[in-house]
Amino acid sequence: MSTPEETLDIHTPENVAFGYQVAGIGSRFLAAMVDTAIILILQFVVLVAFFAILNVSGGTLPSNQLAPWVIAVLGLVAFLFFWGYYIFFEMLWNGQSPGKRWMGLRVIQANGTPITLSESLIRNLARLVDLLPAAYGIGIITMFIDQQSRRLGDLAAGTLVVYDRAPISIQSLSVNRMVNFKMQGLSRVSIEGFPVERLTNDDLNLIEGFLLRRAQLTHREALAIQILNTFHQRLGLPPPTMSRIEAEDTLVAIMQAMQQRNEE
Repeated sequence: MSTPEETLDIHTPENVAFGYQVAGIGSRFLAAMVDTAIILILQFVVLVAFFAILNVSGGTLPSNQLAPWVIAVLGLVAFLFFWGYYIFFEMLWNGQSPGKRWMGLRVIQANGTPITLSESLIRNLARLVDLLPAAYGIGIITMFIDQQSRRLGDLAAGTLVVYDRAPISIQSLSVNRMVNFKMQGLSRVSIEGFPVERLTNDDLNLIEGFLLRRAQLTHREALAIQILNTFHQRLGLPPPTMSRIEAEDTLVAIMQAMQQRNEE
């Protein structure tokens, strides 16, 4: 049986490891309750508007022809909301529905990368099976059995639900890990004008992983500069021109800047 403390470690080709905490049944159930409530509210609003339009139109069709048409429309609305709701928000919010966002959860692929439309379609179309016989019966049983709390839809799509990691806190790093983040250069580098606050959680984890493992990494010189080039390109900054030591020291300076911001 899986527990909320179940973790998943994913290693990148650069030997940088990212850890994810797998979401347990309780948090996923609460997220599903929130999403279900939102879906029901949206469906109610649409149905009220639909019947209001019918009343205004004065019923141009005979009742024996109107009833099948109304049933078809209501069935289509229910289908679109129940399945389209999750697919729409998972694509819009990178693996999060409103309920998952409220609970701090996110759907990712089993290799740690963001889900695509195909994974979202598979996991949500399989939701019909997970719901059987009622109230996610099969889904809950499967989540109890699977070590990573995956329902059938997740198993079919190769996805899992994890806790969305908050921005990294330098204060949470142990002293033994902090001593690795020392500058090597003889001259002091400057990151003045570098928008540290715009870095994402994954960016900071990547920097931390590199600094912790740089002694064991092959081609560390090119990797340090490549990391900075990626940041500069995404943030709209000119490409950095610096040596390998300056690149590593710049990454250390970014981590130190984050520590200072957290202490303020």
